Amino acid sequence: MTDAPEPRLKHYPITFFAIVMGFMGLVLALHAASHFYDVAEPAAHTVLWIGIGIAALIAAGYLAKLLRYPSMVVWEWHHPVRVAFFPTITISLLLMATALAPQFDTAARVVWMVGTVGQGILTVAVINGWISHRSFEVGHLTPAWFIPAVGNVIVPVAGAGFGYIETSWAFFAVGMMFWGVLLTLVMNRLIFHDPIPGRLFPTMVILIAPPSVAFVAYLKMNGGVVDGFARTLIYAAYFFGALVLAELPKLAKLPFALSWWALSFPLAALSVASFMFARIEHTAFHQIVGLIVLIVLIVVVLGLFWRTGKAIAKHGVCVPE
Repeated sequence: MTDAPEPRLKHYPITFFAIVMGFMGLVLALHAASHFYDVAEPAAHTVLWIGIGIAALIAAGYLAKLLRYPSMVVWEWHHPVRVAFFPTITISLLLMATALAPQFDTAARVVWMVGTVGQGILTVAVINGWISHRSFEVGHLTPAWFIPAVGNVIVPVAGAGFGYIETSWAFFAVGMMFWGVLLTLVMNRLIFHDPIPGRLFPTMVILIAPPSVAFVAYLKMNGGVVDGFARTLIYAAYFFGALVLAELPKLAKLPFALSWWALSFPLAALSVASFMFARIEHTAFHQIVGLIVLIVLIVVVLGLFWRTGKAIAKHGVCVPE
């Protein structure tokens, strides 16, 4: 007599929220592109509502897991890799608030406040878990550890426009500080230790996100002035983009996993940053880069959405590790 299979809800992963980040990032990239291409704005509205619907479904699923299997949520919280994905919940809210802001200001402010408070709490909780935990190994460190830091830098993207300047600078400062610390640790791990396991290798693309988001946030708080620091950020993002491009042959050989959604938001952030630079400085080069990255992003999101649906249908996700 064989054991009955475990309920799939029990293994519903926190990494599902990376899907929401991907869709909200695509909305923001399309909105940034609308300054140059009229067709992008209606597409942004459509993707926004699709993304909100997906976010509601994913949140409902994880809430059901929390209520039915709280011990599994605790297990994820103590997992050396998955714990970094908990801030994807609040990052999704911050991105949603930014996407809603142009048309639904009041709702966007409420969502932003909830996301900001949650991001602050999760940042402290995750980093406290890191420094108080004594069983982490070098192999546990991946670019996914950037996620809590990136979340802080996203706060000013909408927060500056809402008038919360000091709050925005406070989160920006924390995010930039930990980006520097984690970048040093991650580069040490990539250069001097064993390669990142194939299942987590797509998280390499996350390297693009911090400088890209920081560029957008800095301009929002700095009155839209592209100064030397802003240029440093966007060209750092381009360097990491080139580095990821060099690793593309390795990525292409890997089987699908939910970690592949790590490709989506960093590409969106790079596209937004490029379009913003092009709009302010009137540069054709940055506009072309923004368009190319946006096209790649659309293909990536559609492909990942299809592959995710296929994996769910074949019971390839929500399974024990």
